[in-house]
Amino acid sequence: MPEVSLHDLPKTGALMGVDPGTKTLGVAVSDATRLIASPLETIPRGKKLRPALDRLFALYDERRCVGIVCGLPLNMDGTSGPRTQAVRGLVYNLCQVRDLPVAFRDERLSTAGVERLLIDADQTRKRRGEVVDKMAAAWILQSAIDQLAEG
Repeated sequence: MPEVSLHDLPKTGALMGVDPGTKTLGVAVSDATRLIASPLETIPRGKKLRPALDRLFALYDERRCVGIVCGLPLNMDGTSGPRTQAVRGLVYNLCQVRDLPVAFRDERLSTAGVERLLIDADQTRKRRGEVVDKMAAAWILQSAIDQLAEG
């Protein structure tokens, strides 16, 4: 699997952020200059993974991305658990279909942070459910591009 460190991703070009869930994949993309991450789409995961991966690859190509930053759900103490292994398995399967550079990013508080923002913005529970995954992907990706900008 071509897992790379954040700093080993290609130096220029758009990046894709992925918030992998058990039922959906939240997707975000950066602009080519890597200033801002924008939520893009929530891809449903059915019984078969391939249709979700095909949609992910289509978005990757449409946006001319050069790498992926994937959220990694570590436990609060920083250790790996079953969800961490499931995400690593997802990325393994993704890389079996297509060889892409993938960097993992700690996502421990991304969904909780996005939920708080949406509640503060007075969004309904239904609306929060519709956008939280793609916004969490943007949160993960923005933290990565901020770190890259800091050097």
